[in-house]
Amino acid sequence: MNFFDIAQRLSDSLDLVHAPVSIAFTDSIPAGVDCHNDRVPAGCSFWKDGAVRTFATSADDHASCAIGMYTHNLERSAVHQAELADALAIFRDLGYVNEADLPLIPVLQAQPAHVIYGPLSKTQLRPAVVLLFVNAQQALIATEAAQQIEERILPAMGRPACAVIPLVANTGRAAISFGCCGARAYLETLTPDLSIFAIPGSKLDLYAERIQSLARSNATLSKFHQLRRSQIEAGLVPTVKESLAALKRE
Repeated sequence: MNFFDIAQRLSDSLDLVHAPVSIAFTDSIPAGVDCHNDRVPAGCSFWKDGAVRTFATSADDHASCAIGMYTHNLERSAVHQAELADALAIFRDLGYVNEADLPLIPVLQAQPAHVIYGPLSKTQLRPAVVLLFVNAQQALIATEAAQQIEERILPAMGRPACAVIPLVANTGRAAISFGCCGARAYLETLTPDLSIFAIPGSKLDLYAERIQSLARSNATLSKFHQLRRSQIEAGLVPTVKESLAALKRE
């Protein structure tokens, strides 16, 4: 699979501001891949760096975020388990989560030794998941592609943002996350207008083709609807065929 070509098609078709991020899970660090040596407050912080360079992380790199370690099923010590319990207790006290929420949070089925992040355009590994940072217009096209490819209505998630990764990795199906307050605090690239669209690596080529086609269709239909609106607001009563003919004359 030509990941450079797929990344280019996704970026160009959707006019993405941020490069697609590849996420892979491995038992060992591939040759030529450096470790991420800077301490970060949460695993979602790696998404920003992963848009510009490839690197490997281990459980210790994620240790500042008990929730992220939990959703990614990374090896946790007794200290990490206690930190998770404390975090969940605080969230419950704030009314942010309750006991019924916890079983609904996706957790990666396998336990990886390493999580590899990097630009999709430069990856040498087949991603488990690819993240796109999309606005509403871009999400519209991506979700239309998902409905055609997977023949279902796409699930939309809230907190925690990182849980969209195990959800997609476990099911092999795309999902969208609106992020969470933590991710939006830690990740300045996740601006209020953006959400996270996660694509399963096994279907990247299908999504690139469908998104590219649907982006063209949406562009044409947007012009059609704008023209039709102006015709009707001007007092005309055009048929669909007449509006289409007028569009072709422009």
